[in-house]
Amino acid sequence: MPRYEYRCRACGDTFELNRPMEQSAAPARCPHGHDDTVKLLSTVSVAGRASSTGPSAASGGCCGGACGC
Repeated sequence: MPRYEYRCRACGDTFELNRPMEQSAAPARCPHGHDDTVKLLSTVSVAGRASSTGPSAASGGCCGGACGC
């Protein structure tokens, strides 16, 4: 189930809600009971460990050599 992040305009708190995608545009109530909230744009960062012998290391460059850098 997707997690959405909101900020309360009344008290300034930021909070998260797990809700179905079909409810993503529905109003959200702050944990302190305020109704004046706004949904925030959240980004997801996925970090991994690259192999030093992988294709990008062998061909070099920022994009595996495809851009000619």
